[in-house]
Amino acid sequence: MWASLDVVIMAAGKGTRMKSARPKVLHQLGGRPLLGHVVEAVVGLKPRRVIVVTGHGAIEIEAGQQALAGAAGQFAMESDMAGRLAYVRQEPQLGTGHAVQQAAPMLGDDGLTLVLNGDVPLIRTATLQALVQACAGERLALLTLQVADASGYGRILRDAAGAVQGIVEHKDATPEQRRIGEFYTGSMAAPTRQLKAWLAGLTNRNAQGEYYLTDVVAAAVAGGTPVVAVQPQDADEVAGVNSPVQLAELERALQRRRALALMEAGVRLADPARFDLRGTLVCGTDVEIDVNCVFEGQVSLGDGVHVGANCVIANATIAAGAVIHPMTHIDGGDTGVTVGEDAIVGPFARLRPGAQLGAQVHIGNFVEVKNATLARGAKANHLAYLGDAAVGERVNYGAGAITANYDGANKHRTVIGADVHVGSNAVLVAPVNLGAGGTVGAGSVISKDAPDGALSVARGRQVNIANWKRPAKKPKS
Repeated sequence: MWASLDVVIMAAGKGTRMKSARPKVLHQLGGRPLLGHVVEAVVGLKPRRVIVVTGHGAIEIEAGQQALAGAAGQFAMESDMAGRLAYVRQEPQLGTGHAVQQAAPMLGDDGLTLVLNGDVPLIRTATLQALVQACAGERLALLTLQVADASGYGRILRDAAGAVQGIVEHKDATPEQRRIGEFYTGSMAAPTRQLKAWLAGLTNRNAQGEYYLTDVVAAAVAGGTPVVAVQPQDADEVAGVNSPVQLAELERALQRRRALALMEAGVRLADPARFDLRGTLVCGTDVEIDVNCVFEGQVSLGDGVHVGANCVIANATIAAGAVIHPMTHIDGGDTGVTVGEDAIVGPFARLRPGAQLGAQVHIGNFVEVKNATLARGAKANHLAYLGDAAVGERVNYGAGAITANYDGANKHRTVIGADVHVGSNAVLVAPVNLGAGGTVGAGSVISKDAPDGALSVARGRQVNIANWKRPAKKPKS
């Protein structure tokens, strides 16, 4: 957008009202840190440099890309963006103007600077574009909002003709000024050369004893630089997070925004107020999602997928026509989970990292699958475990059957050929290979390979003792 655009994100605040040891900008919103949302919005502007001003919790914030990507690595940053990201410390914290002063030596005089807050996560890229365009390297552009009650915020002062003349902080405002409804949101764009000069002239002669960034407005007016105001699309864009209550309010605002975008694209949400997306969700046509579902990481739902109520799905690809019944937990972790076309999963099923289900596979209630592939038409419908296994087509895996894949030190693999029937309560002690078309008798413990078409039975002979009497309770004395 602007080849000479630099961005300063203020993230030095302690966030006392959060009542948390975690730095405020690292608190999670929609599955990623507050700071990550702001940087994501900035990426669309293609800035040449992003400077994050840190202070409280600086080591944690600067620790790496987790501050931007979130725990699940969901933030899709441009490949070269990391090289344009820099940190600078504000120690001690002496106000917003002092924060930007710390970044000033890293700003190029030839361009313009966009100043943002790291705890205002719902700002849109389009709004930032409008702010930069209003600046155009010639004006000081402020992001403002008109509300009924602007208590606590710096008020916009205008002259009789409506031109911006300055900003007065709430604690320094007169009773008349406090009745002004237009306030400064904390975001501005300015010609960098002039901004540096304005920053150099800041003083701390105010009620807070701090260096206010807002004082640059009066300096701009005094120097003849036009000051203009830009408004966001809605109030949520400029809402900051200072407490757990505000964090929860913005979580719902973010989820409402995401739900509306999905529904406008054709997704059927049973209730958009009971929907949580904490990553990226890509949907085909005619996708239906019931209430209280949570999507994390990167999830893809093919055409006609139906997700029942109360499911948690993370890092998974679910193909067309699949049905995920209620109460199912799918967690692909780092390796992912795939569910094939027209497969049926759940209710109360669990798919762990490396689970790969082919077309028309059935995974039923209380079945767990981990690092295992199931070919077309395989079924495990009840109370079973499949770990580190390769399951062939049309296998019927009985209730209570498990793969004993761990020997206490190492994991081993089980291979089950096509059309095998595994009886209930069987234990397959890996490594073991069951040939195609075989049958495993119920209750068997199989520890040796079985040939194709064989019946494998490994259990003790039944013994019936006639006229056996159960132990009786001793009489009470």
